[in-house]
Amino acid sequence: MTKHLTFLLFASILASCTVKEMPTGELKTLHSPSQSSSGEPFLFTDKKDNTYLSWVEKGETESTFKYSMLRGDKWSNPIVIATGSKWFVNWADYPMMATDGNGFIAHFLEKSGDGTYAYNVKVTSSSDQGRTWNEATILHDDGKLAEHGFVSMVPYQENFFVSWLDGRNTAMEGMEHHEGHQGEMTLRAAILDSEGKKIKEWELDKRVCDCCQTSAAITDNGPVVIYRDRSDEEIRDMSIVRLVDGQWTEPESIHLDNWKIEGCPVNGPRISSLGNNLAIVWFSMPEGKAQVNVVFSSDGGATLDKAIRIGEGNTIGRVDIEMLDDKSAMVSWMEGTVIKAVKVNADGTKGTPILIASSSDSRASGFPQMTKSKDRLIFAWTDSNDKIIKTATLSL
Repeated sequence: MTKHLTFLLFASILASCTVKEMPTGELKTLHSPSQSSSGEPFLFTDKKDNTYLSWVEKGETESTFKYSMLRGDKWSNPIVIATGSKWFVNWADYPMMATDGNGFIAHFLEKSGDGTYAYNVKVTSSSDQGRTWNEATILHDDGKLAEHGFVSMVPYQENFFVSWLDGRNTAMEGMEHHEGHQGEMTLRAAILDSEGKKIKEWELDKRVCDCCQTSAAITDNGPVVIYRDRSDEEIRDMSIVRLVDGQWTEPESIHLDNWKIEGCPVNGPRISSLGNNLAIVWFSMPEGKAQVNVVFSSDGGATLDKAIRIGEGNTIGRVDIEMLDDKSAMVSWMEGTVIKAVKVNADGTKGTPILIASSSDSRASGFPQMTKSKDRLIFAWTDSNDKIIKTATLSL
């Protein structure tokens, strides 16, 4: 009798462990629309739940920026957004596109001078559902041979909200052809109309980290931008700024990691919004301890909940996040050479991490992307061996 009960108890424990490790949905690999020598993927889902994948294909003398739309489990035939021979193509500072379901807008980076980091943000738009694209114009009007990039762009009311890192103050007089930053990188933002024309522009922070991605979202209160800040003491934690009643708030730290680092870690945050609810994820490494943290907010970022740590000790960041409902979000990140995802709840509880794909921790593998459309998540990443974009879906 005792042996029989012991066996039942062991079987019960084994069964519960097995269920715990099961994924929450079906992971399905999709055929990629990209050709060889592709990289820099970006995913975007519009208000009609249409999902778009954009990427860059590199030729011998020029690069081509393309996109495809997901229809069911198949990507549409690629459409060319732009082509150029003087582009700045970078694993971390990638082009992107956005649409409100009607107007389309996209950006890429183009060299402006001989310096390694002298390049402009070029913006192009489409008024015929993305079939043809207008001639690109420069987003910023400072005219400096300096670094401009790490853009975020999202639909906002009848227009588009854009944020970016702006190096106009780093290009000091007489130092235009010297490598590195001579002044301070700033964070700027603007509102563009559907043709990419600037309606309004602001400087949001006069001193920020030089080369981490920005991330923007729209709440019921207005736009919110998350970015890696930079103090005089070289503390590079994440900050938040919000547009409330027509005025931008002062930068505030979202969590005191106190990560002191002399150079930019090239590992930016991501934000997702649902009404006035926010979920923010970021990578940090205080005292050499790599970690990924998540915070939630239910008031548009005015106050933030306690940080929730995820990751298993070998994280390299490269994060993304999508809210599933008011109280939960799916987070993706890289744990060494693999891409993982996990459901995180605002109360601090977490699901079981799901293995999305094996990848590489090299720069060539880039930043994995994730977006949500209806009852599934879509993932995209660069296979650095085959030099092609790969995609998959996870049902919820």
